[in-house]
Order: sequence, then C-alpha cells, then structure tokens
Amino acid sequence: MKFDRPVIGGPCWAELGTSDLEAAKRFYAEVFGWSTRTDARLEAGGYTRAYLGDASVAAITPLYQPSQPVAWNVSFAVADADETANKVAETGGTVIHGPMDVFDEGRFAVALDPGGAAFQVWQAKEFTGAGVFNAPGSLGWVELATRNVERARRFYTTVFGWSVNASEWYTQWGLHGEDFGGVRAMGDRFPADVPPHWLPYFAVEDVDATTDVALRHGAKALLEPTEAEGPRIAVLRDPQGAAFGIYQAREE
Repeated sequence: MKFDRPVIGGPCWAELGTSDLEAAKRFYAEVFGWSTRTDARLEAGGYTRAYLGDASVAAITPLYQPSQPVAWNVSFAVADADETANKVAETGGTVIHGPMDVFDEGRFAVALDPGGAAFQVWQAKEFTGAGVFNAPGSLGWVELATRNVERARRFYTTVFGWSVNASEWYTQWGLHGEDFGGVRAMGDRFPADVPPHWLPYFAVEDVDATTDVALRHGAKALLEPTEAEGPRIAVLRDPQGAAFGIYQAREE
C-alpha cells in the first residue's frame, strides 16, 4: 500500500478485539514498539489507541460481546457510511452493526461480505484514521481470505470501486493506480472451521527478527518467514489468538 494517508475507498485503520487488553498491549509494544493510550470516557469501553511516536497506527479493544471473536479487523474509509451500508446490503452483504456515530470522531458500520468476511466502514469527522502507513510498525497491506474469489471481486468492486490486478496466483485490489491489498483463495490448507476474514499486514524492518520476538512473547507462526512474489512475509497468531501478517518494509 503506497498511500501515506487515508484515501476514500481504501483501508484507513486496523482494530484488534482481544480477550486480554493488558496482555495485548504488552505483546504489541514488544513486537512493534507501540505505546498505547486508553480512552478514559466510560462510554468508550476501554478503547485503546496504539501509537508510533505521536502518530496513531491501530486500536486495541476489549471484546464487547460474548460472540465477538478475538481478531484483527480492517476499516475502509468512505464518504458516507449510510450510503455505503445501503450499497453493501444491495450487493449481497449484511450490515451487522450501525451505522452509528462515535462521539465527534466519525460514523461507522460493521458488515459481512457475501462470503462472511467481516469489515468496517469509517466516515471520518475529527478522526480520519491512521497517521502513518508503510513505515515499520504501521499498516501497509490488507488481504482477504475467501472461499469464493469471483464473488468477492464482484462485491468489493461494486461497493468501493476498487480496481483488480489479477495474476495466475494472486489478485490485488487497487485505487487510483496504487495497489493496497489482495485476495487469497481459501484452499485445503485452511481448516473448514476457519471463516473468511480480512488480515492486516504491518511493515517491519526485519521479518525474521520480528517473528523471533513475537514467538518469544507467546505468539505462534501460522506462516514462517518466506519469500513471496513481493516482499518477505510471515503470518503470526498473537497469544490471545488473533492472526496478523508482517512484511519487509522497502526503502523508497
């Protein structure tokens, strides 16, 4: 993802829902060097932002419902959350929460695509999203895992206007000539009980070193460091069970 700021239609934020907020804060501080600030307002429910320096990069939150899985979630910037929610429903998706206002910061909704992958849409007011992208410790790529790639392509290109750059082995999503994510078919290597999902990838200076740090602090490697067609990557599961990816940041 080459954007250096949130762009309408593109990923703007990543949010972890976790069963142990304090443990997650410690883990990601070790892995990415994040500092954290928890919103003191009672209505915020323990919502915690992670920072690199003064730039916000992601959020870590408690689980708000018993049925909520421990997982990373991806938000996409939109001009109008209500209009996008209507388009989601018209295109075969399901809106499961909202649209609703979050203080004066913005308006959001949570939805499922036709394959069942959850995602969020964010209409910015005072808060636009992450303050840095692509730098070590920040969001740099998002990937959809789905069991029906063609259906996903029809849905997301209709809802968000994404372009599609497809090769024999991988499909990439784009906006304004810049690719920011991809889609991977869930084949036999995905257990049947793993639902379709969005996976955020965070840039790091050294994939192997970061993987070692994560493993020492209780993570598991779902995909050991490997050379993909692009940068070196790994996929990890944090101690509470949330999966996320890392990739080797490139010097521009």
